[in-house]
Amino acid sequence: MTNDIRLPIIKLSSNLIVPIQTGLPDPALARLKEDITQRIVDVAPKGLVVDVSGVVMMDSYFTHIIRDVAMMARLMGVRTVLAGVPPAVAVTMVDMGLDITGVATALDLDRAIELLDAPEAEPFRDGASHAR
Repeated sequence: MTNDIRLPIIKLSSNLIVPIQTGLPDPALARLKEDITQRIVDVAPKGLVVDVSGVVMMDSYFTHIIRDVAMMARLMGVRTVLAGVPPAVAVTMVDMGLDITGVATALDLDRAIELLDAPEAEPFRDGASHAR
């Protein structure tokens, strides 16, 4: 049954938005990685936002999948932002020593879109916080 879980991957302007509003079992996370990669091939977006504002827990596998998605997207020419990490999740990730090096972050979806819609000449620093 967990293999049947599919999350929407929304095209908005020249970006893809992936809203993750709950924790997902490992098979569903692996499927999500495949779905995002295929959608990038199909749509050729400029940016990708993974919005985790509704997630209450991110374990090491979840973090690994997010990092893998960001790296794959970057190799395919797509800038990626992780948006909406809840404070409790951020504290847990730091306490556990989970590393998301290479993934840009934003406080919320609006700021993530602003970051991706910035002119190409503006630097886009992966791993940098863009909370303003």
